[in-house]
Amino acid sequence: MAALVQYVVLRRDLQAGLGWPLGALVAQACHAATAAIHLHYEHPQTRAYLQELDTMHKVVLEVPDEVTLTTLAETLKLANVDHKLWIEQPENVATCLALRPYPKEEVHAYLRKFKLLK
Repeated sequence: MAALVQYVVLRRDLQAGLGWPLGALVAQACHAATAAIHLHYEHPQTRAYLQELDTMHKVVLEVPDEVTLTTLAETLKLANVDHKLWIEQPENVATCLALRPYPKEEVHAYLRKFKLLK
């Protein structure tokens, strides 16, 4: 089986423009990643990913704003790519999304225009 990766995509403007602390950003990424794993726990690729606990691979990317994040979520939905868009409550703000674990080559085309989070 190809190496599996879980992609996490976070809004850069939360910290850069809205002043969210780094810890809050990390929490958003954790929420989205955990939710995506939970929702797709029975998928064979998710199960295989979790079997390699000490060598799990995640890639954290950034998008500039909420519109870009929600547009990506809609694109993934239309392409039947399993993911979870995290909506922070009670603010009701889309902050992050995470895909379930996938072979990189299956989903890279949807994500290649985004940079690694800095």
